[in-house]
Amino acid sequence: MKIRNLAAAFAGLVLLAFTSFAQITAIEGTVKGADGKPVQAAVIKIVRTDIKGNYQVKTDKKGHYIYNGLPMGVYNVSCEVDGKQVDIVNNQRTHPGDPTPVNFDLKAVQDRNAATQKALDNGQTKDVERGMSAEQKKALEETMKKREETIRKNAALNEAYSAGKTALECSADENCLKTALTQANTPQSPESIKAEKERQLQKAIENLSKATEIDPTQIAVWTGLASAYQGLAETKTGPDFDANMQKCLEAYTKAIAIKPEDAGLHNNYALALAKAKKFADAQAELAKAADLDPPGAGKYFYNLGALETNAGQAEPASEAFKKAIAANPPYPDAYYQYGLYLMGKASIAADGKVTPVPGTAETFQKYLEIAPTGQFAQAAKDMLAALGSSVEVQYKNPDAGKKKKK
Repeated sequence: MKIRNLAAAFAGLVLLAFTSFAQITAIEGTVKGADGKPVQAAVIKIVRTDIKGNYQVKTDKKGHYIYNGLPMGVYNVSCEVDGKQVDIVNNQRTHPGDPTPVNFDLKAVQDRNAATQKALDNGQTKDVERGMSAEQKKALEETMKKREETIRKNAALNEAYSAGKTALECSADENCLKTALTQANTPQSPESIKAEKERQLQKAIENLSKATEIDPTQIAVWTGLASAYQGLAETKTGPDFDANMQKCLEAYTKAIAIKPEDAGLHNNYALALAKAKKFADAQAELAKAADLDPPGAGKYFYNLGALETNAGQAEPASEAFKKAIAANPPYPDAYYQYGLYLMGKASIAADGKVTPVPGTAETFQKYLEIAPTGQFAQAAKDMLAALGSSVEVQYKNPDAGKKKKK
């Protein structure tokens, strides 16, 4: 009796053992690249969906992988190459016995993606959907929704930006302003032209502000908005000027935050700062521009000097021109402007004789040496003549004396 009970118990243990063993399954497959060759070291991630479970294996030299010892269940199997997921097969149910096959063909994936993109571009996805699983169809629907939203967003962005840009350009074109007045049956006068300019600038600000709300990552929109506010500021005085210039500066900071390595943005921001009479900040921004673009340093400092000259800031302007001269390469026009500054330091005797400060004639001569046919060449010669100095131009052709290659 005891022997029979023991035998029965043993039989039960054996049955349980075989039952437990039968629940262990495997997933096996290969990975082929877009060129049809096996992909080695592709990462196969196996994630159980019915209960928590994560497994991972890599392909061998033949692009083959196998993962034994998986509990029977439902899995999502993905393939990663160079750290990027290239394909995924969802809801693979494993069974006892032979491994569940899950293969990855990257050429097929590539063709499928191309077909999907073409279908999206044409707005015809029915043919593509026929070969898709429910999960793939859902992913396609989400992609289409995102694409449609992007198209709508881009259309609205382009519409707002184009309207703002057109208005901004019109505000700087007197013929455009006159045409607008004619279309509105408004008599042309200096006052009406000024009013129309302000109206166009307000229109530019309204549309470009709308564009920044649609997509705040567009540099062209922020710089356009900055120009519009600066243009409007120049039609105002007092607090109105200050308020619009402040908005101009804020728009430039938004653009620079997007692309801080752009020397041109720092240059334009500096000029706006100088216009707002924030000369120390302007100099700091131009120093940044010069650091980012050393070959253009002379131009940046010259721009500041010109702006400071127009603002009646002679001493700061002279320092800017000297920095432009000291840059490598030097900015030639800075010599002429610095020469004018030195001319302003000359003393004039009772008999009208002009006594320049040292270095005045040499500065004009240097300009002519570097730019003998430049825009200020004749003016520089006239200055030298007024100083009683002869024009000594020692410009040399850098190609002179070089042997021609046969």
